Amino acid sequence: MCLSKVELGLLGSSFAWVYGLGAPLAGMVVDRVRRKAAILGGLHVWSGICVATAFSRTFRHLLFFRAAEGLGETFYYPASMSMVSDYHSPRTRSRAFGIHQTSVYVGTIAGGFFAGLIGEHFGWRWSFIVFGELGILLGLFLNKFLYEPRRGAADESHIPRDASPLTTHHSPLTNVGFWEAWPIIWRTPTVLMLMLAFMCANFVAMVLLSWMPSYLEENFHLSLSMAGLTATLFAQVASMIGSPLGGWLADMWRRKTFGGRMLVQALALFAGAPFVYWCGLTQSVGWLILALTAWGLFKGFYDANIFASAFDVVRPEIRGTVAGLMNMVGWLGGGASAPLVIGFLAEHYGLGPAISSAALVYIAAGILLLIAALIFAGRDAY
Repeated sequence: MCLSKVELGLLGSSFAWVYGLGAPLAGMVVDRVRRKAAILGGLHVWSGICVATAFSRTFRHLLFFRAAEGLGETFYYPASMSMVSDYHSPRTRSRAFGIHQTSVYVGTIAGGFFAGLIGEHFGWRWSFIVFGELGILLGLFLNKFLYEPRRGAADESHIPRDASPLTTHHSPLTNVGFWEAWPIIWRTPTVLMLMLAFMCANFVAMVLLSWMPSYLEENFHLSLSMAGLTATLFAQVASMIGSPLGGWLADMWRRKTFGGRMLVQALALFAGAPFVYWCGLTQSVGWLILALTAWGLFKGFYDANIFASAFDVVRPEIRGTVAGLMNMVGWLGGGASAPLVIGFLAEHYGLGPAISSAALVYIAAGILLLIAALIFAGRDAY
């Protein structure tokens, strides 16, 4: 299939639309069922759709299956983040989330390279068949070895060392009704600020991750597999380093102030914005790789604390719902719009300037995080 830039952007956006629209429902389901079942069910649905994508014959077929993949994936993050938060108290939560996040970077590197390599040698359809079948095998493996902790276990076991202003009172867990969780969230300004910041940060990430392979192929004449590898390898490896470091720094800063995790995120976005701008303007592959690497490092600092920051101000009973709502806002407002917006701008102003313009969105996200950390976090702390 020969697709235009707008059609390519639409493919990227369609996944984000379904992923985001399904996220609130997925989050509420996760708070009411075994999280292991939600993770494995979503994985098997995603894998089946991935295989079915290989049989697309028109752009409409491809668009439908690409969008449907979001339905299977939308259950994973609310369930997995809720589970990990029940293994780790606030003292180690960001580090745990940061280590978990490294798996996303490994998958992005491997997926970008091997999908391009398989597509280059055997055709793009085989990429979907291979990854779909691997997902089914992974689900069978996880069914045997994935264990689920009791909800709220880590928070109940966390005993503050003193009666400092950082001490909070953890009341017993209660059943929160289907519609009761939403008013609780909307009355917590910190969560709202975090959602908006995630929307902006996700916009920028989707710009670079979805358009950089095309940018490298068109501007620097790299092969399909090398463009995919270059666009993902350096940024994702840097994020693998930055995410555990950002988690460690946030856990340490959180002991000094409730907004510590958010301050780490804000500084990471402010530091990453110049490199986003640089990515779209440089005419050198070497400088572009350097900019992608620096952006990836600071992205890791931010990513380690996306849900850890929110879980500082919400109770264990509704963490799946909060994660789902954050994903909805982040993916519908940011991820779904980014490929299409940049595709439109690229056709009018060029792909490089369109990518550089995303730096302004990073700065806006940093400002939102500063407001959350300095004004609302202490008042909203759980």
